[in-house]
Amino acid sequence: MDILFFFSLTYKKPLTEVQKFLSDHNQYLDKFYKEGKFVFSGRKNPRIGGVILCKAANLKEAENIYHNDPFYKEKIVNYDVIEFQPTKSNAIFKQIINDK
Repeated sequence: MDILFFFSLTYKKPLTEVQKFLSDHNQYLDKFYKEGKFVFSGRKNPRIGGVILCKAANLKEAENIYHNDPFYKEKIVNYDVIEFQPTKSNAIFKQIINDK
């Protein structure tokens, strides 16, 4: 059973640097959406970073996933990772997180 990981990304560099790698970052997101590892993602408001909800077997797999992010590789963001297992959710969310 997969565990959920909340990735909180915080920019360490100006938006001009972020923009240079945004296309590569979006390709990274697309790859893990196709693999069923990402549930949602988006920008923080104000635009100081972003968030990703990731499904992985364990922390090691989650780390391997975010280590593929060009933002991480280029030291553009800090990744804060919170591992959690939902104890309550609505039916739609249960279906999403339990879907393989």
